[in-house]
Amino acid sequence: MIFVDGLPLPLSIASSPRRYRCRSLPLSHHPLGYRTLKSLLEHPSLVSASDRLKAMPERKLSSVSEDSTAERSVPPFKHVYVFQREYATVDPGLVELAGTDEATTCVGFVIRNRDSGMISIAHLDSARVVDLGLDQMLSSLVHGEVGVLDVHLIGGFQDAPYSRSEQFHIKTLCVLGHNTKRDSHGNSFPIISGFLVDTSSGSVMPASFDRSSRCPDEIVRRVRVTVSSGDPRWKGKLMDTYDTSCDRFLIAPCSWSLGWAPFASELLQLPDSEILSQCSTSPLAESPDFVDNERRVFNYLIENPGWRLTFYKGRPRIFERAPSVGWTRRS
Repeated sequence: MIFVDGLPLPLSIASSPRRYRCRSLPLSHHPLGYRTLKSLLEHPSLVSASDRLKAMPERKLSSVSEDSTAERSVPPFKHVYVFQREYATVDPGLVELAGTDEATTCVGFVIRNRDSGMISIAHLDSARVVDLGLDQMLSSLVHGEVGVLDVHLIGGFQDAPYSRSEQFHIKTLCVLGHNTKRDSHGNSFPIISGFLVDTSSGSVMPASFDRSSRCPDEIVRRVRVTVSSGDPRWKGKLMDTYDTSCDRFLIAPCSWSLGWAPFASELLQLPDSEILSQCSTSPLAESPDFVDNERRVFNYLIENPGWRLTFYKGRPRIFERAPSVGWTRRS
């Protein structure tokens, strides 16, 4: 059940169904989905919440001091970063901040258990991962009892989960038109493509991360995003990444075929403009380092054609937090 301002959501009547487009969470054509979305998008409290979020200055996080305008995350902040198609559930007693960025047509999804303070954050890139992904997130937040959960969505929206027993209290819905700006040529861009969650309060704020703060194991986790569609273990699921109780990263294995190496070699020969158009669903909205990151992924797949070289004996890659250096690999 969905609540806003502590009250069950009243469904308004949509005079004519309208197709709202979002690659990560496309709506069904069922009228209930449109009435629900319309009610949420027009709710005064949620409109105000979106406006407040957009008015906040963007926090820039870095684990090194190259950018004088960025905040150092290690030290003093203990943060957890999730990439596309990843999720992590964090304990506010162990982690101060959790976040994601690089979201253009994807959706950032935050669920907070009011009673325990535990927070689950995900970066959803496809409607195919919504159902099982929500189950994965809730399994670490709600244990038997009917949970009262605060929810923030930034970047897209899916049909409301009315069939569930949990109480979803929508706090932020900065999506679709609320999260869109246009340039002088009429091209659309997201206003907010990254955010942080303060685990002590559950509040969200716009944020961006540099390469050093998208850690640990940044390139391997990018490779997983690229190849995971071919691994049946991750069909319809978010990728396991983080061990909540131990505050460590367990980068679960993801396989890829030997055919990726020659394919990556072909892609690597393309000019930047072609890589941008072929590898992005929103070429005009990508960050300046998008093509460079794609080339790094291609090079990794060429240099590591067999996935078992990366995930030895099919085991996860384990990283533990180290006070002075951020993360240290243990396995």
